[in-house]
Amino acid sequence: MMQTLHDIGVAIVDGVIAAMMVLVNLLPYTLSEPFQYAFMQRALLTALVVGGMCGLLSSYVILKRWSLLGDAISHAVLPGVAIAYLLNLPFFLGALVTGALTSLGIGVIERNTRIKSDAAMGLMFTAAFALGIVIISQIATSTHLMHILFGNVLGVRYPALMLTLVVGVIAVSAVLLFYKELMLYVFDPVQARSLGLNTAVLHYGLILLLTVTIVASLETVGIILVVAMLITPGATAYLLVNSLPWMMALATGIGMLSAVIGLSLSVRLDVASGGAIVLVVTSFFLVAFLFAPQHGVVLRWLRRRAMPA
Repeated sequence: MMQTLHDIGVAIVDGVIAAMMVLVNLLPYTLSEPFQYAFMQRALLTALVVGGMCGLLSSYVILKRWSLLGDAISHAVLPGVAIAYLLNLPFFLGALVTGALTSLGIGVIERNTRIKSDAAMGLMFTAAFALGIVIISQIATSTHLMHILFGNVLGVRYPALMLTLVVGVIAVSAVLLFYKELMLYVFDPVQARSLGLNTAVLHYGLILLLTVTIVASLETVGIILVVAMLITPGATAYLLVNSLPWMMALATGIGMLSAVIGLSLSVRLDVASGGAIVLVVTSFFLVAFLFAPQHGVVLRWLRRRAMPA
């Protein structure tokens, strides 16, 4: 049964890759050449999915001021990964449990004490990360576990890629199904409660969606890239547009484009793929920071200079 499901998953992934390569092969050969190899095709698909779904969710992260939450969950999964390694269980299972517990703990502290959200995130994140380091220090070899920190997108295997695709479909479906409820909760939670919406369910549901997305992406791309993709595309789009639908669409596009450019540069320059993608998406932010039509530093300065004395 498991072998049959695996074979079906591989067939689906291969079909998606074949469709993707039709578009890739339309590019000039100098750009498409690196992606003629199977491992590069898997890496490209993974980077596109992670960049797209993290970019989509980054709009909520920016608007809710949850930038630290993504970092907290990303690091807090470490003890779950280490325990799963010791018990010979899938990394995803251990990471999901500790990520969800950390998210729940942050919410409980924030809602039931005078502690604010940023302090609650810092408390839970540092405690969980420290526990993970202690556990890893007792394991004879931690080389494989280091992939969780730094990722290995060029070495993505079919099971990890299938998991990332499934989570990507779930994330996009959840956003489409609950778009209106999430939009109201993000912009005006008081009105959302007055209209009868259960804001606690929306709060923890959105956190759980972020947690699943982070956990599914960790083994393939690592903590650094996940955190960057959950913050930078949304921050860039926030400087450029004033509408949530446009912000989400632009953040998704920036995430996916950064993944493609960064992956291609990493091959040509022989540098770390995760770091290259992060630098590319950061470059997009810097361009928006300087030249955004309304909020760009340079254009605002030019407008002030043009004003009559």
